[in-house]
Amino acid sequence: MNSHADNALTSVVTHGRGLRARWNALAERLAYCVPHDLLALATRVGIAAIFFLSGRTKVEGFLTLTDSARELFRTEYRLPLVPPEIAAHLAAYSEHLFPVLLVLGLFSRLSALALLGMTLVIQVFVYPDAWPTHLSWATLLLYLVGRGAGRLSVDHLLGLR
Repeated sequence: MNSHADNALTSVVTHGRGLRARWNALAERLAYCVPHDLLALATRVGIAAIFFLSGRTKVEGFLTLTDSARELFRTEYRLPLVPPEIAAHLAAYSEHLFPVLLVLGLFSRLSALALLGMTLVIQVFVYPDAWPTHLSWATLLLYLVGRGAGRLSVDHLLGLR
């Protein structure tokens, strides 16, 4: 290379380090402003709302299955190996229990794992073409499984990791 090209390359590399340093400083400030505890709380509430509201459509009153929910599990939500009546009850109970536990931040990793399992069943057996939606749910749930509920949780108060 000639000296002009060397100077241009050195200028780009030097400028790149300056940009990189500024970018990394900004990233650190953002990480400080948006800590894991806040991300975990928002994630817990967001994913819990999706499942809880779905569960509410399956029941009336205090967890009494609706006729439409029974019919959905007999036809559209039909699963191999699990009778529709049992699957409907399991889904309704799970969609009420685990979201409440997530919002409280109690047994959060277990609750996230349970809802992740439900998401996988829905993806594989019920709506295989809805993978973009299920991938977004799985991502939120995997974050909670891997990082936990954070300090704004009952888990933290009880000393549960």
